[in-house]
Amino acid sequence: MESLLLADLVSDLPPAVRLQRLVSSLRTHFGCGAVALLKLEEDSLRPLAVDGLVRETLGRRFVVGQHPRLATILSRRDITAFDHDSTLPDPYDGLLDTRVGEPLPVHDCMGTSLHVEGQTWGALTFDALQTGTFTEAARDDLRRLTLLVEAAVRVTRLEQDLHALRLSRGGERADAQGASADEAEIVGHSEVIQRLLHEMQVVADSELSVLLLGETGVGKELFARHLHRHSRRAAQPLVHVNCAALPESLAESELFGHVKGAFSGATADRPGRFEAADGGTLFLDEVGELPLTVQAKLLRALQNGEIQRLGADQPRRVDVRVIAATNRTLRDSVRDGAFRADLYHRLSVYPVPIPPLRERGNDVLLLAGRFLELNRARLGLRSLRLSPEAEDALCRYPWPGNVRELEHVISRAALKAVSRGAARTDIVSLPADLLDLDGVTTPAATPETRDPTSGAILPSMREAIDATQRRLVRAALDACAGNWADAARRLDVDPSNLHKLARRLGLK
Repeated sequence: MESLLLADLVSDLPPAVRLQRLVSSLRTHFGCGAVALLKLEEDSLRPLAVDGLVRETLGRRFVVGQHPRLATILSRRDITAFDHDSTLPDPYDGLLDTRVGEPLPVHDCMGTSLHVEGQTWGALTFDALQTGTFTEAARDDLRRLTLLVEAAVRVTRLEQDLHALRLSRGGERADAQGASADEAEIVGHSEVIQRLLHEMQVVADSELSVLLLGETGVGKELFARHLHRHSRRAAQPLVHVNCAALPESLAESELFGHVKGAFSGATADRPGRFEAADGGTLFLDEVGELPLTVQAKLLRALQNGEIQRLGADQPRRVDVRVIAATNRTLRDSVRDGAFRADLYHRLSVYPVPIPPLRERGNDVLLLAGRFLELNRARLGLRSLRLSPEAEDALCRYPWPGNVRELEHVISRAALKAVSRGAARTDIVSLPADLLDLDGVTTPAATPETRDPTSGAILPSMREAIDATQRRLVRAALDACAGNWADAARRLDVDPSNLHKLARRLGLK
């Protein structure tokens, strides 16, 4: 085991691949059900690599204060083990990937905190369905291997810091921002999201105006915050303006401020949002809704860095970077005369399209995991997960409302499960029919779709084949640490055909 870990340490591997190989090797070595490597970010643990847990686990954030076992592991420098009859709930109850779809409780658990440069970095956890898996010999073994695990974490962090240095200008921003909690907010491992994050890392360091484009619910505000936090203005304010909520009569005052007596009710001088954002970033959400009368003054502010309070005689200088967002096609608005062409070109110096959820493949399961954990904590449940049929339904659905719709679907299904009698001490597995996804049907309860012996509802042939192919592709990707070429060889298919199949199955 030591030689394998050392070989990976000196190999030129992508960080995600190195960490995935690490947990997979540890699971094989200890012969257990699951291994998870979690990074501490403020008050939560974020899974960076897992083996043996359902895929949506990677999207979860385990708040340390809500999980006493994780809190206990973090509080100690030695190995921590929990007896099978421990009364402390296990954070992975129901999340072990048993391949039969049945959520089962964990019976054996051990873990250790990980430290890098004298600071608590995170935790490594081991879980098993069989009592007695983690013997005293296994704990001694983990004590010996912990130093190598910490070395792997340290190497990975150094590689990420070097990458951040290359992206930054002169290295002045090569700090911990690249691994901040903000990274945890944008959940997604898909290729399209990773490309977008890389692009935004570069543009964040510029002073260019950015126009975020995308459908309703894709998370444009989240990406605006990401840009601000990775910019030179990160220590200064980010001011959010919802342009769609500004009445035309007050829009100018809200943006640029007013002086006393400028209009009825103006009893004192009041700065606007531009002055509030001076030195920082102004986020103009739904900028396409701004009245034409205000657009001219906004253009002046962008061109000259000057604003003028309503009723004032003299302009004021402001230093503001503008990030705008819209779900409209502004080119069409310009053509129709509803939006100024010169303002459009000034705002869209660097346009950034945010991909809809239906183009993000397996990210839907990671995001679902995030919302499942939030609802588990909110409802006080022991465990909340998706059934395999629910996972397939989420992957097939086109998500017209994007991430926001997914959040509402998961929250609504969790509430329905509780209202229908699910006990808070149970492992609650959400079936597909609780998701209420329009256009995604579950097999109908008709004689043709029921097993004549058991009476169980059977899927259609197409649904059964798709579900099997989806599970095989996921398993191959997990086994190959996300390497599509290796997965194609493992499945004995042409790589281009595997990519086409994955897109059809909603995995890309």
